[in-house]
Amino acid sequence: MIRGENVSRALAILKFTDKRAADPIAQCLNSAIANATYKAEQQNIAIDPDDLWVKTCFVDMGPTKGRKRMRPAPQGRAYREQRHYCHITIHVTSEDQPKTEKELRAEAAKAKKASEPKKEKKAAAPKKETKKAKADDAAVVEETIPTPVEPTAQDIVTAAENIEAADANAASDAANEAQEAINEELEKQ
Repeated sequence: MIRGENVSRALAILKFTDKRAADPIAQCLNSAIANATYKAEQQNIAIDPDDLWVKTCFVDMGPTKGRKRMRPAPQGRAYREQRHYCHITIHVTSEDQPKTEKELRAEAAKAKKASEPKKEKKAAAPKKETKKAKADDAAVVEETIPTPVEPTAQDIVTAAENIEAADANAASDAANEAQEAINEELEKQ
């Protein structure tokens, strides 16, 4: 639960964990923090205890010396039980934490997003035109002015049909607005 965590966060996790082993592990973690700061002071290295993080944490088997017990067993017999001590090992360090796969993927996605808008901005940004290019464009515009053309009978008919369609749309819009006004009055009543 505390591997790879900051020591302050690891202590908070252990404080609120409802396990019998949480208290001894918290004591061992406090001892590891104190040992790390003491060694740093001995070597004239400035270390901030808040910058420490749990590099490794594990529990392995310890000695059984003097911890032999008898357990009651069925039919009046007794089983021999060897209770074990355990070794709690916690390594704390202030070195940079290696990044997890999730962090690496997030950074890759962020870098990809950062590179994409730059390409779009370059494509969307208009190129700066020189005075000569603007003069050439003006000359092209002057040359391509269309000559007036007299409308044909077919053009006149299509224009009249477009006007009639616009009038019909306007009439239907007016009818819809009148119906909406009537509906609003009825809702108020």
